[in-house]
Amino acid sequence: MILFGLELNGNEVATDYTKRIVTTILVAATTSLATFLFTWWWARRRAHQQWASKEFLDRIIVSLNIFTDGYLKIRTVLERSIDEIFLNKIAIEKVWIAARATTLDKPVMPIAQEDRWFLLNFVLNAVAEHFVAGHIRQDAGQPVTTVKYALFLTCELVGEERIRKVRAMLMRADLLKDFPYKDTMPNLENPWHSDRIVTLRQAAELYQKEPDNFLVLEVCV
Repeated sequence: MILFGLELNGNEVATDYTKRIVTTILVAATTSLATFLFTWWWARRRAHQQWASKEFLDRIIVSLNIFTDGYLKIRTVLERSIDEIFLNKIAIEKVWIAARATTLDKPVMPIAQEDRWFLLNFVLNAVAEHFVAGHIRQDAGQPVTTVKYALFLTCELVGEERIRKVRAMLMRADLLKDFPYKDTMPNLENPWHSDRIVTLRQAAELYQKEPDNFLVLEVCV
């Protein structure tokens, strides 16, 4: 074979080409394996760090706080990865900063006033998806019951080891405005739910002073 004035052996060309293909495959495989091992190592390291610090801030739980029959009942509306709710890295950083600033007796997130509406609106949009069927029935003229809930962000330190979790809470706005357990305790489904009463008491006080820490969501059922 003659190429650009050089005489090349066909077997040499084929061998060189094969070597290049094999080298490319080996480099790709090694890179993929290294990436996989690093990702696995990083995930394990982060899991150990979270467990040691008892901080689980990469997920958010939205819970409904119900007072009925003399009981506090806590029901989960949704749980998501935090980046599925706050669709912006700056927003996530602000949530984490506010979450780490909470204390045992002040579990409501201290969010800067200019950020409150924006951060809460991320959560409100996610929650609203769960109740759209009721609004469609309302629009169709069918009978529905309408309830207004106040939405706010907390990072409770719960349990004996004081685990820190990001939570968005829903509570009827009228009950938050006139909290029924300012000095007494309702019946509890679980003993550790007494921590939630502390949270709701602080939220009720804050609702009077700084209502922009809350967004009101109208739900039709």
